[in-house]
Amino acid sequence: MDSDETGTRPAGAPGQPRVVGHWVGGALRTDAVRHAPVHDPARGTVSGRVALASAEDVDAAVAAAREAFGAWRATSVSRRVEILFAFHQLLVEHRDEIAAVVSAEHGKVLSDAAGEVARALECVEFACGIGQLLKGGYTEQASAGVDVHEVKQPLGVVACITPFNFPAMVPLWMIPNAIACGNTVVLKPSERDPSASLVVARLLQEAGLPDGVVNVVQGDRVAVERLLEHPDVEAVSFVGSTPVARHVYETATRHGKRVQALGGAKNHMVVLPDADVDVAADAAVSAAYGSAGERCMAVSVLVAVGAVADPLVEAIRERVARLVVGPGDDPASQMGPLITAEHRDRVAARVATAEAEGATLVVDGRTTPDRGAGDGSGAADLGAGFFLHPTLVDHVRPEHTVYREEIFGPVLSVVRADTYDEAVGLVNDNPYGNGAAIFTRDGGAARAFEVDARAGMIGVNVPIPVPVGYYSFGGWKSSLFGDLHVYGPESVQFYTRTKVVTTRWPDPATSAVDLGFPRTR
Repeated sequence: MDSDETGTRPAGAPGQPRVVGHWVGGALRTDAVRHAPVHDPARGTVSGRVALASAEDVDAAVAAAREAFGAWRATSVSRRVEILFAFHQLLVEHRDEIAAVVSAEHGKVLSDAAGEVARALECVEFACGIGQLLKGGYTEQASAGVDVHEVKQPLGVVACITPFNFPAMVPLWMIPNAIACGNTVVLKPSERDPSASLVVARLLQEAGLPDGVVNVVQGDRVAVERLLEHPDVEAVSFVGSTPVARHVYETATRHGKRVQALGGAKNHMVVLPDADVDVAADAAVSAAYGSAGERCMAVSVLVAVGAVADPLVEAIRERVARLVVGPGDDPASQMGPLITAEHRDRVAARVATAEAEGATLVVDGRTTPDRGAGDGSGAADLGAGFFLHPTLVDHVRPEHTVYREEIFGPVLSVVRADTYDEAVGLVNDNPYGNGAAIFTRDGGAARAFEVDARAGMIGVNVPIPVPVGYYSFGGWKSSLFGDLHVYGPESVQFYTRTKVVTTRWPDPATSAVDLGFPRTR
């Protein structure tokens, strides 16, 4: 693969910053009136520029997708599957390259970026089974001489609008299933880490996907608004914050589109007194601070029930003290920076608010831990990168800002509860409902939690219960706007509409006018 054509390597005149462009009709376009900087979050430097699409750029991408739709929907299912299998193999071959691109622009450590690619591969594997998933039903002799069958047909042009935190995985939650069902796609990735989307587009082309079936427009709100109102866009898949998800849903549905808009989260991990403290502490640290907490399924609230609270908080504090924070490309790093300086400052402001409102800062990530310079342990001087160290806040109450708002950073809040019922009440009273987990040795309590907790994804001794690729991902309450979850079986429902066909081949001699209600008996 020629990396220059993906926009992931410097292009243009020597010494000029690389430009990350659009992918329209199978070709890279870097022309734009407006640009935005692309940063290296670990060093705080500008690594390139991304073209910001105008409404006309979006129109061109939608036109390319619409033009490609007729031939693509007529392409046999077996040929679509062949292309998806080839794409899967190319993803496997280029997984290290994709992970490096993600790490460079997002900041997450390479092992985390590699895990993102691995989860994306699961979704491609699911889409490769589309032949089984598109089968309809058939009823012979539904009425005298009448047969009925149903078929699943594609929608047309689908817009996919994806967030910065998983620039490779989330697009691949959507694109494989959308195109497997016969749709064409316009992807609008985050402008903060745009290059992974072009690697995906180029690999799809190498796999044999016809030009125009998948297009990429880089951009900001201008591009989003045009996609939401464009008359040739039939459906919108979105992942992002709750306020934006609500706007996407309301705007796109007002323009007659089918929408799935996944929003924010405040995921709770309930730890009962009988839980293994070390296991729970390991899980809490992993789930709260992986990817610098920039995950919609990160554990941001730990609900410690009863006497487990003190030993659990201490066990977490000890583990946090040993975490190594540094650049994503450093093998010693366990956690990288946040995506931008502005986001880091917002998260730090929430930490300050927590302290002002009366919570206890057990570990304050706004100060760099002193591990001693030059000892190879991810020491003090992290330069100008967008770093915030892991933060642990105890004695948090539901009225605290750090509890009420989605922080989206390396901040774990500990709420103490006296009983199981109180803990479940916290989960259920929260306006978000993405995921919730319980840690216990009690099978009865675990089963009760599965039933009682009002969230879309539940973990039992699993802190981040993200479903495998053949189940669907999505929350409840303010974590989802729309009826159908993303990827897995529900994505096939979302990206198709059902047509029911009733057939009869009558004997002309028996034909007669009948104005009565159609009969089936």
